[in-house]
Amino acid sequence: MSHTFDRGDLSIDQNLALRTAARRLGEEFAGTFAAETIERFLCTSYDQFATRTTVPNFLPLLAERFARQRLHALARVEQRTTDGRPVVLFLCVHNAGRSQMALGFFTHYAGEGAVAWSGGSEPGQQINPVAVEAMRERGIDITAEFPKPWTDEIVRAADVVVTMGCGDACPVFPGKRYLDWELDDPAGQGIEDVRPICDEIERRVRSLLADLDVPVRS
Repeated sequence: MSHTFDRGDLSIDQNLALRTAARRLGEEFAGTFAAETIERFLCTSYDQFATRTTVPNFLPLLAERFARQRLHALARVEQRTTDGRPVVLFLCVHNAGRSQMALGFFTHYAGEGAVAWSGGSEPGQQINPVAVEAMRERGIDITAEFPKPWTDEIVRAADVVVTMGCGDACPVFPGKRYLDWELDDPAGQGIEDVRPICDEIERRVRSLLADLDVPVRS
């Protein structure tokens, strides 16, 4: 593995963390992608978060997680791997409320039966705490997620793209199935107003899983 991350704008600890992340990803994707591809995805993922995060110590971890998702997506696009599971991508503006709740419900109910990702046209800095609370009331913890953008390979890997208020900013690729869910934005709203939004998202997610013939876990 090269020393791509020995950059003067990063601390010694950040450089070390990124090299460690590159090594882990290299082991995970050995035989699928070359080290240069893995480092490039990790580096560009880091740069996407570096301009807007207020917690620089978490940057290497965010970059690693996002790069991993992007590499899985690229492997699907290039047919380097296939498991037959449908892939759904939930998109909204800030990837901090609606799309994160949809991802939480989908992952909870689908289990290993399908794959889901989420993204935003203008990713925020953190998930809406009221959305987190509304999901916690349902027994679903989404605190491990984080706002992130979408990338071409992630959209291209999806079988279904569900948009929620991102309008013309949402990416359009031929051959994809698109669903537009008109939902109120939970941003700036209290828990009493977010609960009905949560209810509607849950209903639509369950309906989508039925349409995809993915068994719903109890």
